[in-house]
Amino acid sequence: MTYESGNVFAKILRGEIPSQRVYEDAHCVVFMDVMPQSPGHALVVPKAASRNLLDADPATLAHVLPLVQRIARASKAAFAADGISVMQFNEAAGGQSVFHLHFHVIPRFDSVPLKPHTGSMEKPEILARHAEALKKALADMT
Repeated sequence: MTYESGNVFAKILRGEIPSQRVYEDAHCVVFMDVMPQSPGHALVVPKAASRNLLDADPATLAHVLPLVQRIARASKAAFAADGISVMQFNEAAGGQSVFHLHFHVIPRFDSVPLKPHTGSMEKPEILARHAEALKKALADMT
Protein backbone atom coordinates (compact mmCIF):
# COMPACT_ATOMS: atom_id res chain seq x y z
CA MET A 1 0.00 0.00 0.00
CA THR A 2 1.15 3.54 -0.69
CA TYR A 3 0.67 6.81 1.13
CA GLU A 4 -2.33 8.84 -0.05
CA SER A 5 -1.77 12.58 0.41
CA GLY A 6 -5.52 13.29 0.45
CA ASN A 7 -6.13 11.69 3.84
CA VAL A 8 -7.81 13.77 6.55
CA PHE A 9 -4.65 14.11 8.69
CA ALA A 10 -2.59 15.31 5.72
CA LYS A 11 -5.32 17.91 5.12
CA ILE A 12 -5.18 18.96 8.79
CA LEU A 13 -1.38 19.25 8.60
CA ARG A 14 -1.72 21.47 5.51
CA GLY A 15 -4.31 23.63 7.27
CA GLU A 16 -7.12 22.63 4.88
CA ILE A 17 -9.25 21.29 7.75
CA PRO A 18 -9.39 23.03 11.14
CA SER A 19 -8.25 21.29 14.31
CA GLN A 20 -7.84 22.04 17.99
CA ARG A 21 -4.05 22.04 18.07
CA VAL A 22 -2.28 21.44 21.33
CA TYR A 23 1.37 21.38 20.26
CA GLU A 24 3.46 21.72 17.13
CA ASP A 25 7.16 21.49 16.34
CA ALA A 26 9.21 20.90 13.20
CA HIS A 27 8.32 17.19 13.16
CA CYS A 28 4.90 16.67 14.75
CA VAL A 29 1.48 18.12 15.51
CA VAL A 30 -0.76 17.20 18.43
CA PHE A 31 -4.48 17.90 18.18
CA MET A 32 -7.69 16.78 19.81
CA ASP A 33 -9.60 13.86 18.30
CA VAL A 34 -12.96 15.16 17.04
CA MET A 35 -14.62 11.86 18.00
CA PRO A 36 -13.01 11.31 21.39
CA GLN A 37 -13.34 7.96 23.08
CA SER A 38 -12.72 9.67 26.43
CA PRO A 39 -12.42 13.32 27.50
CA GLY A 40 -8.99 14.59 26.45
CA HIS A 41 -8.40 12.07 23.63
CA ALA A 42 -5.52 13.53 21.61
CA LEU A 43 -3.67 12.50 18.46
CA VAL A 44 0.07 12.74 17.91
CA VAL A 45 0.74 13.00 14.19
CA PRO A 46 4.14 13.26 12.49
CA LYS A 47 4.41 15.75 9.64
CA ALA A 48 6.38 13.27 7.54
CA ALA A 49 4.28 11.36 5.04
CA SER A 50 4.04 7.82 6.38
CA ARG A 51 1.08 5.51 5.86
CA ASN A 52 1.68 3.87 9.24
CA LEU A 53 4.29 2.34 11.52
CA LEU A 54 5.17 -0.28 8.90
CA ASP A 55 6.59 2.23 6.41
CA ALA A 56 7.70 5.03 8.75
CA ASP A 57 11.27 6.24 8.64
CA PRO A 58 13.03 5.37 11.92
CA ALA A 59 14.06 9.04 12.20
CA THR A 60 10.37 10.00 12.24
CA LEU A 61 9.73 7.52 15.02
CA ALA A 62 12.69 8.92 16.97
CA HIS A 63 10.88 12.28 17.07
CA VAL A 64 7.34 10.97 17.58
CA LEU A 65 7.73 8.50 20.44
CA PRO A 66 9.23 10.89 23.02
CA LEU A 67 6.41 13.31 22.20
CA VAL A 68 3.81 10.56 22.68
CA GLN A 69 5.30 10.01 26.13
CA ARG A 70 5.18 13.75 26.97
CA ILE A 71 1.56 14.00 25.81
CA ALA A 72 0.64 10.90 27.83
CA ARG A 73 2.18 12.38 31.00
CA ALA A 74 0.52 15.75 30.43
CA SER A 75 -2.81 14.10 29.64
CA LYS A 76 -2.77 12.08 32.85
CA ALA A 77 -2.19 15.28 34.82
CA ALA A 78 -4.56 17.52 32.83
CA PHE A 79 -7.54 15.21 33.09
CA ALA A 80 -6.77 13.59 36.46
CA ALA A 81 -6.82 10.26 34.65
CA ASP A 82 -6.30 6.95 36.40
CA GLY A 83 -4.31 5.71 33.41
CA ILE A 84 -3.52 6.35 29.76
CA SER A 85 -4.05 4.18 26.70
CA VAL A 86 -1.73 4.73 23.74
CA MET A 87 -3.08 3.15 20.58
CA GLN A 88 -1.62 2.88 17.11
CA PHE A 89 -3.19 0.90 14.26
CA ASN A 90 -1.70 -0.42 11.01
CA GLU A 91 -3.75 -1.15 7.89
CA ALA A 92 -7.50 -1.74 7.78
CA ALA A 93 -7.27 -5.26 9.17
CA GLY A 94 -5.34 -3.83 12.12
CA GLY A 95 -8.01 -1.22 12.82
CA GLN A 96 -6.50 1.74 10.95
CA SER A 97 -9.07 4.05 9.35
CA VAL A 98 -6.93 7.13 8.54
CA PHE A 99 -3.86 6.11 6.55
CA HIS A 100 -1.35 8.59 7.98
CA LEU A 101 0.81 7.46 10.90
CA HIS A 102 -0.71 8.63 14.19
CA PHE A 103 -0.87 7.72 17.85
CA HIS A 104 -3.99 8.01 20.03
CA VAL A 105 -3.33 9.21 23.59
CA ILE A 106 -6.47 8.52 25.60
CA PRO A 107 -7.03 9.36 29.27
CA ARG A 108 -8.62 6.42 31.09
CA PHE A 109 -10.73 6.35 34.21
CA ASP A 110 -11.39 3.39 36.49
CA SER A 111 -14.62 1.55 35.59
CA VAL A 112 -15.40 3.90 32.67
CA PRO A 113 -15.44 2.18 29.26
CA LEU A 114 -14.25 3.95 26.14
CA LYS A 115 -16.90 5.43 23.87
CA PRO A 116 -17.03 4.07 20.31
CA HIS A 117 -14.75 5.98 17.96
CA THR A 118 -17.42 6.00 15.28
CA GLY A 119 -19.77 8.19 17.32
CA SER A 120 -20.74 11.76 16.71
CA MET A 121 -18.30 14.65 16.70
CA GLU A 122 -17.64 16.46 19.98
CA LYS A 123 -18.75 20.07 20.39
CA PRO A 124 -15.98 22.48 19.33
CA GLU A 125 -16.09 24.37 22.63
CA ILE A 126 -15.45 21.16 24.57
CA LEU A 127 -12.53 20.24 22.31
CA ALA A 128 -11.14 23.77 22.79
CA ARG A 129 -11.42 23.45 26.57
CA HIS A 130 -9.65 20.07 26.50
CA ALA A 131 -6.91 21.45 24.23
CA GLU A 132 -6.31 24.33 26.66
CA ALA A 133 -6.11 21.94 29.62
CA LEU A 134 -3.57 19.81 27.81
CA LYS A 135 -1.54 22.87 26.74
CA LYS A 136 -1.44 24.07 30.35
CA ALA A 137 -0.30 20.66 31.60
CA LEU A 138 2.47 20.62 28.97
CA ALA A 139 3.59 24.09 30.00
CA ASP A 140 3.59 23.07 33.67
CA MET A 141 5.91 20.15 32.83
CA THR A 142 8.66 22.37 31.43
